[in-house]
Amino acid sequence: MRNPLHSDLPTADPYLPGHGDRSWSATHYALVLDYDVAGNALRGEAVIDAVAEPDDGDLSRVVLDLAGLDVAKVSVDGRPPAKYAVRSNRLVITLRSPLASGAAFRTVVKYAGTPRPLIDRHHGDAGWEELDDGVIVAGQPHGAPTWFPCNDRPDDKASYSITLTAPADYTVVANGELAERRRGSSTVTWRYEQVQPMATYLATVQIGRYRLQPYPDAPVPMQAAVPADPGEGFEAAFGRQPEMMARFVEWFGPYPFAAYTSVVTQDDLEIPLESQGLSTFGRNFCRDDWDAIRLVAHELAHQWFGNSVTLARWQDIWLHEGFACYSEWLWSEASGGETADAWARHHHERLAGLDADLVLADPGPELMFDDRVYKRGALTLHALRLTVGDDAFFALLRGWVGDHTGGSVTTEDFRSHAGRSTGADLDDLLDAWLNEAELPGLPALPEPPDPPAAS
Repeated sequence: MRNPLHSDLPTADPYLPGHGDRSWSATHYALVLDYDVAGNALRGEAVIDAVAEPDDGDLSRVVLDLAGLDVAKVSVDGRPPAKYAVRSNRLVITLRSPLASGAAFRTVVKYAGTPRPLIDRHHGDAGWEELDDGVIVAGQPHGAPTWFPCNDRPDDKASYSITLTAPADYTVVANGELAERRRGSSTVTWRYEQVQPMATYLATVQIGRYRLQPYPDAPVPMQAAVPADPGEGFEAAFGRQPEMMARFVEWFGPYPFAAYTSVVTQDDLEIPLESQGLSTFGRNFCRDDWDAIRLVAHELAHQWFGNSVTLARWQDIWLHEGFACYSEWLWSEASGGETADAWARHHHERLAGLDADLVLADPGPELMFDDRVYKRGALTLHALRLTVGDDAFFALLRGWVGDHTGGSVTTEDFRSHAGRSTGADLDDLLDAWLNEAELPGLPALPEPPDPPAAS
């Protein structure tokens, strides 16, 4: 599909016009960055290992997404390309010699500038954003090009090495494991290695005056990056994360990454930010009420549903948000709150009073982050659970993650998996929930078994 603003430039996904190029795929990004917090000045070098995958013929150009930053130098396989130009948030590189399908190549881009969020007419702003004292990077769905050149499509997953030098009194948190922390005269260089495949929109760096606080009793390595005084509500909101992690491992299978970090910014944030291996919250989420705690569960659940198992196309966003929303309800029940069934029936009643103009499996770019996608997606899972029973349902979830860890999936993949996993004919059920705008009814809650007869 073509970018309507520049008809000769590619679009990989119709939900995100002007992003992504299907004629090549990245295998590894090595990003070396230097950031001046006071001046919001970024200098970077991106080394991108990739494979040519043209539909027909050979690859004669490489189109990268890069927004608002100046390109100083480009090379492909160690040589300058025939030419390059920046056009409408794209870096278009014309190769000296075409590459056959399957050929590996390396592109190096040196760039610099003042990074800022990228505004999209459907999805608002996303990307590199200054805080009062630091930086957050919110990549979903279109923010990755604001800080590194990339093939910005959700099914193009690669490994990453992220090295960032910042002033010495700031902490840098990024995806993956911290491999090196090297002090200079007035700076510290942080290097993180993300070996598991990651989509571009999940890549992030978080910069602030944080202290790193480990969870010593967690079932997997976990830590929080928090301000010097996160407030009394921190423990109420985030203190049960190790227990939450243990439950999610039980329900969904092994945690898919090396570690998990919760970043709490000094600033208030409107919503939490999802990234691979970490989540970012404003300090306004340090509260003991359900609306804060459910989002802690929601972002952790995304590590399985969204980050490890990632949609191949944006229309299938319910595979992320519906699963994470249902995880909130599961945690509520496990932690002594309302049952998942009570939450399901509450939200079903609420959705029944709203317009029936959304098709879950293809909501359109304007509605892809509509709250009805979240709640109807969770209701779809609850209806499935009530239909097949708990044992089959949780086996289905563990198998879904186990079969697709590190991969990209579609709604059709999930439907096929659900049928194979349960052995049940689920076509009518899933058609009604996924492909029709009208809200189906929820199945009845199974009756509890009769108590054993007295002897």
